[in-house]
Amino acid sequence: MNATPRWFLPTAIVALLWNLLGCMAYLADMRMTAAQIAELPPVQQQMLAMRPGWAVAAYALAVWGGALGSLGLVLRKRWALPVLIVSLLAIVVQDYALFVLADAVSAMGIVPLVLQTLVLLIAVGLVLMARKGVQLGWLT
Repeated sequence: MNATPRWFLPTAIVALLWNLLGCMAYLADMRMTAAQIAELPPVQQQMLAMRPGWAVAAYALAVWGGALGSLGLVLRKRWALPVLIVSLLAIVVQDYALFVLADAVSAMGIVPLVLQTLVLLIAVGLVLMARKGVQLGWLT
């Protein structure tokens, strides 16, 4: 068993905070009223109306799984790895709905692609961090 490096806990805490922001965004999205949706640009209104239920479920799984997995990293638990893998897979499903089915780039420009790429890269990094943590005994 290797000693857990000093960077591990601060990185896990930042990851938890990052994923909690995702949870807040999810809750804000799900709690939008009809009046708030009506204030959005028409293209965004249409994208929300056409969003399939499985894409919303993937969104929920991605953010809540990311938060739970990051909490697992903070607590140094090996169950963080499978939870973060599920979160990563949910991000891929969510991105498929957003960029392939809904063509968000054509509708809203490059910003959603840049943001979701960042989300995806961070999720991959957290899975790799958790995998290394399991392999080296940092997570028990």
